[in-house]
Amino acid sequence: MAKCSVCDKAAHFGIKVSHSHRRSNRMWKSNVKSVKAIVDGTPKRIYVCTKCLRAGKVERA
Repeated sequence: MAKCSVCDKAAHFGIKVSHSHRRSNRMWKSNVKSVKAIVDGTPKRIYVCTKCLRAGKVERA
């Protein structure tokens, strides 16, 4: 699964609870995009979450 290479944000796991209180496992996926960014002075494809993109933590190529 893709993980943000800036803040290491990945999928979260928990329990879905229905109206009748039946419980089952579920997963929340983070909003991660494949972006061409400048890493160590060279353009490179990395996975970045949209929160880091909006905050300006990544310089796009």
